[in-house]
Amino acid sequence: MCSIFAAIMYKLLRNILFLFPAEGVHYFSMNVLKLACKISIIKKLIASLVTIHNPRYKKELFGLYFKNIIGVGAGFDKNALYLNELETLGFGFVEIGTVTPLPQPGNDKPRLFRLLKDKALINRMGFNNDGVKIIAERLRKWRGNRELGGRNQESGVGHRLIVGGNIGKNKITTNEDAWKDYEICFRELFDCVDYFVVNVSSPNTPGLRDLQEKDALRKILSNLQSINRQEKRQKPLLLKIAPDLTIEQIDDVISVAQEIKLDGLVATNTTISREQLSPESEVRRRPSGGLSGAPLKEKSTAVIKYIHEKTNGMIPIIASGGIFNADDAREKLNAGGSLVQVWTGFIYEGPAIAKKILAGLFQ
Repeated sequence: MCSIFAAIMYKLLRNILFLFPAEGVHYFSMNVLKLACKISIIKKLIASLVTIHNPRYKKELFGLYFKNIIGVGAGFDKNALYLNELETLGFGFVEIGTVTPLPQPGNDKPRLFRLLKDKALINRMGFNNDGVKIIAERLRKWRGNRELGGRNQESGVGHRLIVGGNIGKNKITTNEDAWKDYEICFRELFDCVDYFVVNVSSPNTPGLRDLQEKDALRKILSNLQSINRQEKRQKPLLLKIAPDLTIEQIDDVISVAQEIKLDGLVATNTTISREQLSPESEVRRRPSGGLSGAPLKEKSTAVIKYIHEKTNGMIPIIASGGIFNADDAREKLNAGGSLVQVWTGFIYEGPAIAKKILAGLFQ
C-alpha cells in the first residue's frame, strides 16, 4: 500500500516538475531530498517507502560486495553531492562523474531535454563538473563522516554503498594528450572510489569517441592498468562504450579489454542515433546530444548480448540503457549483464525505482 501511495504521489509531482526545464528540476529535486534527509525521522520515512532489503539481492563482482544489483549511472550525480540520498533510495551502487582533471562548466544551457512521448532524454552536458581535486576531497569527507557515524566502509560486507568513479578528459585537452587526463583522475580518485570507469564514449565532447579506436584505447588503458598494478590493493578498471560502434569496433574493444585484462565493460552510453524515436517526437527541436531512455533499450541490449556471447561471458558487463522496470532489467541480465544502472528511468519512474525493480526480479 505504501508503495502504491508513493507511486501515485510521484506521478502527480512529476506532472508539475515536468513543466519546468529539466536540468534545473534535477538539481532542485535532489537538493530538496538532501534537505529532507538531514532530518532523521523524515529520512527513515523516505527509506521505508522506497527501499527493499533482502540477502538474496546481494551480488559479489570485481571483488566487491554489492548490497543489490541496481545502480545509478554516471551523469546523475556528477560531483558526488548526493551519495547519502541515493543510498537512502535503496541503490546498491552509484557511479559519480564524469570527472575531469580541471573544473569545467560544460556546454551552453539549455542542454538537457525531455522527450515525453518517447520516455527519453537528450543531453549535451559536456562533462560539466567541479574538477577532480574538489570531488576527491568531497568523497574523502563523505567517507570520513560515515566512519565517524559508525558506518565504517570496511565493515558490514554487502551492506554499504559502492561508489564508482567515471573519468574523462577536459575539453581543452587534445586526444594525443588525453591519456594524461585519465591518469590524473585515476591517481586523485584512487583512494576515494571502489572502481573506475574510463569514459571515451560520450557524444558531447568533440572528438572524444575517436578514443574508442584500438590504438588510442590501448594507450589510455594500458597506462592506467600499469599504475593500478603498482598499488597494494588494485581497483577494478572498466571501460564504458557507445551503442553506436560497429561490430568490428566492438571486436577491437573486446580484444583490448582481454589484452589489458580489464575487469569489465559498461554497456552502453547514450546514442547519437534517432532511429527509434516516434515520428512526432520533439527531437526535431533538439537535434544534437546523446539520447537515453526507452529508445536506447534494444540497441544497448544487442551490444551486451554480442559481447557476452563473443567472450563466453568472460568479461563482466554493467548494463545500462532504457531500464524502467523489472522486465527491462531482466532483459539486460538475460543478455549477459551482471549489474544494471538506471538514469532516465529514474527520472520517469521516480525514487522507488530500485525497490520496484528488485521486487519484480525476485518475486
